[in-house]
Amino acid sequence: MAKLNIGDNAPDFSCPDKDGNIISLNDLVNNKPIVLYFYGKDGTPVCTKEACEFRDRYEKFVDAGVDVVGISSDDSESHSKFSTKYKLPFTLLSDKGGKIAKLYGVKGVLLPGRTTFIIDKGGKILMTYSALLNATSHIEESLKVIEILKTQQS
Repeated sequence: MAKLNIGDNAPDFSCPDKDGNIISLNDLVNNKPIVLYFYGKDGTPVCTKEACEFRDRYEKFVDAGVDVVGISSDDSESHSKFSTKYKLPFTLLSDKGGKIAKLYGVKGVLLPGRTTFIIDKGGKILMTYSALLNATSHIEESLKVIEILKTQQS
């Protein structure tokens, strides 16, 4: 699929979470915005740093009424171990074969893509951000957009 832009409808999908439950985009959005971040692989240094940064800043997202969801091609068992080891409070989804990444236009060069989307409660894309090696910038950019949303809702 072509690159998604701000204002586009986020493509719907269904895939297993870390516990093997099938989750769809509609289940996740469910009247609240989400941060959907695509990452390369559980347990790798940059991906672990990104996940732990989302974990450490998770309350800021929750306070703004936003949920965080990570997605990679790792299987549910890998996600479960990764989530437990690093005490990740958010949902991890398994995109075996990279079909969802393709739907979202997430591409990498040699490594899987690292792209973050903010999707509003109506399923529209509010932000896209890509930075393959600067994992923590995804959290900073997401929080900037969420702060703007928070002030608009007040």
